Amino acid sequence: MKLYEWDFAPNCRRVRMFLLEKGIEVPKEECITSNIVLKDPYLAKYEHAMVPMLELDDGAQIGEALSIWIYLETLHPEPPLMGTTALEKATISAWERRAYDEGMVGHAEIFRNSHPKFVDRGLPGHREPVPQISGLIDRGKLRVARFHRKFNEQLSRNKFVAGDRFSVADITTITVVDFGHALEMQIPDDCPYVKRWYDEVQLRESVRQSLPTHLPDGSPMPVAA
Repeated sequence: MKLYEWDFAPNCRRVRMFLLEKGIEVPKEECITSNIVLKDPYLAKYEHAMVPMLELDDGAQIGEALSIWIYLETLHPEPPLMGTTALEKATISAWERRAYDEGMVGHAEIFRNSHPKFVDRGLPGHREPVPQISGLIDRGKLRVARFHRKFNEQLSRNKFVAGDRFSVADITTITVVDFGHALEMQIPDDCPYVKRWYDEVQLRESVRQSLPTHLPDGSPMPVAA
């Protein structure tokens, strides 16, 4: 197997953290040029023009972090990161989706519609130009604020995002929060339970080792204030 990725990309980090939690070693290949575009050999290889992508030994390609998780969880069920009982699986899936829809997409709207190197790249995976829309920056900020409020309430009642055990819901949420740090958006002061959870998960090796080393402009990845 080989994982094709971009070190900074939050969705790639979701897969790296999953691999670290499982103790699975997979060769990785960086697919982004210094100008923050996918390399031509990768574009020729993978029609969807996005990372991450896991290529199996027989050439089969699995794109999207969630699909890669499902494949690897089936092969390596321990430790379980996607739940074991029907209710646990449903709860983890729901909260992982909320983290992605509100937090990840909200931050992505801000990033893609403001970064100078993403002009005409307003959506991922499109080979034709997609213009930036400045109004989506403010909408993204509203989504991020809703994400923090919702998760602060959830974490006031739970040790981890989806209950008493670390799961993929936490993987996506920690990736979202650190994506915010890269955009100079800290955890709001009125979200103490998110801050408590964030500080606790920093003790996990998977969280520390999966953090991107640099921002897209080459400067060091910031840490939480």
